[in-house]
Amino acid sequence: MSGRRRVVVTGMGAMTPLALNLKETWEGLLAGRSGVGPITQIDASPFPSRIAGELKGFEAADYIDRKEVRRMARCSQVAVATAQEALADAGLDVPVSDGERVGTLVGTAVGGFEQGLDAVDIFREKGLARLSPFTGISMLTNMPSFHVSLWAGAMGPINTVIAACATGTQAVGEAAEIIRRGAADVMICGGVEALMHFSVIATFCAMRGLSTRNDEPEKASRPFDADRDGFIYSEGCAILVLESLEHARARGTHVHAEVLGYASSADAFHIAQPHPEGDGACRVMRWALEDAGLSPTDVDYINAHGSSTPINDAVETKAIKKVFGEHAYKLAINSTKSMIGHAMGGAGAIEAAVCVLSVEQGLLHPTINLETPDPECDLDYVPEGARKADVRVALSNSFGLGGQNACLAIGRFEE
Repeated sequence: MSGRRRVVVTGMGAMTPLALNLKETWEGLLAGRSGVGPITQIDASPFPSRIAGELKGFEAADYIDRKEVRRMARCSQVAVATAQEALADAGLDVPVSDGERVGTLVGTAVGGFEQGLDAVDIFREKGLARLSPFTGISMLTNMPSFHVSLWAGAMGPINTVIAACATGTQAVGEAAEIIRRGAADVMICGGVEALMHFSVIATFCAMRGLSTRNDEPEKASRPFDADRDGFIYSEGCAILVLESLEHARARGTHVHAEVLGYASSADAFHIAQPHPEGDGACRVMRWALEDAGLSPTDVDYINAHGSSTPINDAVETKAIKKVFGEHAYKLAINSTKSMIGHAMGGAGAIEAAVCVLSVEQGLLHPTINLETPDPECDLDYVPEGARKADVRVALSNSFGLGGQNACLAIGRFEE
């Protein structure tokens, strides 16, 4: 909208179950390849769901000094490693110049929770003397933001978003707001989850939220399909570098896309289930469009939350129809989670990066495993394979436990 600073995306990085960088992740998504497989980091045999989207081959020491690695939870390690790709893509030196004008906002849903659980076991088995003094610090949810800021030398505004499954989307949106109000020129932002722990798998199994299609892990995530039976828990991270347009122009750097609008909303309905009429989802999409100064017919593509749960996918479809009317049937809609599962706090940031690439390259990845039509999900979910498309405006939806909703509007960059 006129009268406020324009915010653009100048750098991106990602680590997902498909690859440990954004380029190969994008190639895997376009190819319709699944990154879901049997859980290897823990013994999952006691659980009804024994599959997940793990980060394959990640070694923190490849990116971070070994001494520091020992002081960091896995989520912080992954966030710093991903930030290295993002800042390199943006052409920013490390430490960054004019660090007081560079901020950090990395969200996570769970953070380094495993550090605290492991400390309990160590204390019970070996006593206080064997506990690391870094345990209580490394488990904190603000540590990914801290470690990224420390590595980059970013001394500007710092924050952490904790909004369950909406975390990554909200983190990018709030980072854009910091730039708009003039508190920073550059924001290093995104979301991360890197916690493959028995407590998380057990909890979601107890909720009966996970798919039990263990014999066909690559087909288990089935957003909008009539035979979907739950989501796939995953690890993953994406970091975006946002800049004010003025700052990006002054550096002469490449601009991938523009953040046009952002909103968050609450269902205020149920701790785990979405509002049955999609009221919160409707509000957040409408508000994001209003923030961007767009009408529903301006949107070409939606990266759906599309978690592959029986309730969520039908409710999201209903909400899209309410907001877009007949235009809903002209939209292309896909679910990145169909291939990488649900990376919780990292999911929305990964999907924001996917929207940027779709806008910039004019390509949409498919929603895989959509084989049996669901009468309640009757929109265009790009089931047939990657598609060329003239995408000028994309929306990215995220809906989280606790009725937290977030939406980003990403647009093609035009001077």
